[in-house]
Amino acid sequence: MIEVENLSYHVDSKSLLDNISFKVNKTEILAIIGPNGAGKSTLLKLLSKQIIPETGKIKLNSNDIKDLTLKSLSTFRAVLPQSNYLNINLTVFEIALMGRYPHFKSNPNLIDIEITELALEEMGMMKFKDRLIHTLSGGEQQRVQLARVLAQIYQNPNGILLMDEPITGLDLQYQQVILEKAKSLSQQGMTVLSILHDINIASQYADKVLVIKQGKMMGYGSPIDILSEELIYNTYHTKVRRIQDHNIGYPVILPIS
Repeated sequence: MIEVENLSYHVDSKSLLDNISFKVNKTEILAIIGPNGAGKSTLLKLLSKQIIPETGKIKLNSNDIKDLTLKSLSTFRAVLPQSNYLNINLTVFEIALMGRYPHFKSNPNLIDIEITELALEEMGMMKFKDRLIHTLSGGEQQRVQLARVLAQIYQNPNGILLMDEPITGLDLQYQQVILEKAKSLSQQGMTVLSILHDINIASQYADKVLVIKQGKMMGYGSPIDILSEELIYNTYHTKVRRIQDHNIGYPVILPIS
């Protein structure tokens, strides 16, 4: 569970986030959307304790993030960053095993190896375990990286997964693979938060959506409740038509001229 209350963050005199509040329960996916420069990545850095908030509170599983060490965080909170490029051409298995680093000191034990293999199997990448990562396509590399973070919090009932634009640059097939897995993890009891650019994908996969613009909250709630034509125009300065198809259960947003 993630609870954020009155969160603000400034750099010099510039406000990057201003009085942000929301809550994500276990078994839920929260999508964060908004224009470029809205403060989405800053918010993710605050939630992962890469940077420290000036005002406000962040609670992860009811614990104040200020009281959690990075080591303790790494046992239940995993982060899938926007860029996962590695200069070192490691094997698929070696990269996935990195997710287990918080759980052993010098050498992995049998359970770490088994969990890594299970994570690769769940992402359909076990057959590539001995391949070098740079020989894979972009979509395949992203599935390996998701296997890595999956191994980190594997079957943890209090697991929290943070993702920064995990499907950027991927074709439709791999977008579906990544987000279907995220949905499956949430249904297993984990808390999932993801930055997304595509409003319709957010509408399809997220239980809740947080819309921010220039560091301020524009809307927060279920896609069907908050993704109005007016909200999207005020956020993106783009006219849209909202189509509600009850057969698919979520609103579809179409830009109009």
